[in-house]
Amino acid sequence: MRLELVKRPQHSKLFSALSPFIAFALTVIAGAILFALLGKSPTAALYAYFIAPLTEVWSLHELAIKAAPLILIAVGLSVCFLSNNWNIGAEGQFVIGAVTGAMLPILYPALQQSMAAMPLMLVMGALGGAAYAAIPAFLKARFNTNEILTSLMLVYVAQLFLDYLVRGPWRDPAAMNFPQAPRFTGYAVLPEMMPMDGRANAGIIFAVVAAVLVWLLLNRMLKGFEVKVIGMSPRAGRFAGFSTTRMIFFSFLLSGALAGLAGISEVAGAIGRLQPSISPGYGFAAIIVAFLGRLNPLGIIAAGLLLALTYLGGEAAQISVGVSDKVVRALQGLLLFFVLACDTLIHYRIRFVSAVRDATEAKGNV
Repeated sequence: MRLELVKRPQHSKLFSALSPFIAFALTVIAGAILFALLGKSPTAALYAYFIAPLTEVWSLHELAIKAAPLILIAVGLSVCFLSNNWNIGAEGQFVIGAVTGAMLPILYPALQQSMAAMPLMLVMGALGGAAYAAIPAFLKARFNTNEILTSLMLVYVAQLFLDYLVRGPWRDPAAMNFPQAPRFTGYAVLPEMMPMDGRANAGIIFAVVAAVLVWLLLNRMLKGFEVKVIGMSPRAGRFAGFSTTRMIFFSFLLSGALAGLAGISEVAGAIGRLQPSISPGYGFAAIIVAFLGRLNPLGIIAAGLLLALTYLGGEAAQISVGVSDKVVRALQGLLLFFVLACDTLIHYRIRFVSAVRDATEAKGNV
């Protein structure tokens, strides 16, 4: 006996809309079971994860800081995924965007006192991320290489390159041999929105603006129609005169630019300098955000805030409940699993096929 997925003739629009909420509820239930198996109070752990971070003003600022890169990266990934181009290397594009954007204040420290410093850093970061994303795009367009593998492997190249820079030529001489670049100062620091209440910066504004602009692109412009047509049926796209090669480059470059913008916003804002680790895995977590938001840029804003909440909640749970930081990743993985499972079961039904039926069907095909 085996299982088969059979596409439903029609799927429920109600359940399609409720799918992310069902997935979240199932994640909460699975999380409660997980905490109970670990010998922790499920109520206390879930409160620390999802409620405690929302009770303080400074926590809301931290929520905005963590949500900004997730939203920026996920919005770019949504265009890739909708066009059937699987960019899994946004983490590397995030890192390269941070490196290229940081070149200006590190190599030319005097320019940090110029008002042009931050706009130039943001542009350089976006261009750096786009250029790095162009590598898997070129390999797919020219040689039909699997973009999942190439984009993913380039993540490790970017991380090792960053590590080399902060331990070698870009290491701060005043850092007492710690592997970190000089701290940004002056106009090279992303301005805070409300300095007296917390440290949330303009990164969250970039994220929301990018989400709105990409939503307009996908729903109000011909290019968005092209993205969806090629994603659903490349053959239909070719009949309509759309180029799959140009779409590969467009989706990867846009995705890489937004990931690079997220990278430079992170190091010029919350971190303030380059260091060996500048991301807790934003590029990979953004994949969850993209699918939790149903590849809709406006839905991604809410999904990004939710996943950012798990980061803050994970830190709170480590302190108050005493769980490992690996539990945070486990909950994020469960969330992605349930999102994909719910979407699959909405569009497909499970059919049990017996060995007798297999034999009958095989005989009928002879």
